[in-house]
Amino acid sequence: MRTIGNLIWFVFGGVMMGLAWWLAGLVMLLTIVGIPWAKASFVIGQFSFLPFGKEAISRRELHQQDDVGTGALGTVGNVIWFVLAGIWLAIGHLASALACLLTIIGIPFAIQHLKLAGIALAPIGKTIVSREIAAAARAASASSEVANLRSKA
Repeated sequence: MRTIGNLIWFVFGGVMMGLAWWLAGLVMLLTIVGIPWAKASFVIGQFSFLPFGKEAISRRELHQQDDVGTGALGTVGNVIWFVLAGIWLAIGHLASALACLLTIIGIPFAIQHLKLAGIALAPIGKTIVSREIAAAARAASASSEVANLRSKA
């Protein structure tokens, strides 16, 4: 089912949004200062081409530790990203979601566009993994948090 969804998605609009992400990445590369944002753009562009069966997850949740992108510098990076590119990519995904909602068949695609709009707003500190890995990481993170709470009590 994922393969069929990804194929239909790619043909009927996913390619355009993926290319928009890659265009944003190329613009960021040209500025030299934007190279850290360019990598996120290319990764999420690839996610935008074939989103079914994948999910964006915080690297903090996945690795159970902070890194540069999940801390204060990541927050600053996300604010800069939001102003320069995030809002525009999110608007593109929202417009595409509204177009997909006009048909009953397009509802699953609209949901994918809404997920991509959310990640477009703040991509720094996130990574793309399969749904199974995301669920396992969330379960491990929750178990770790419960163990910490129990040790404090």
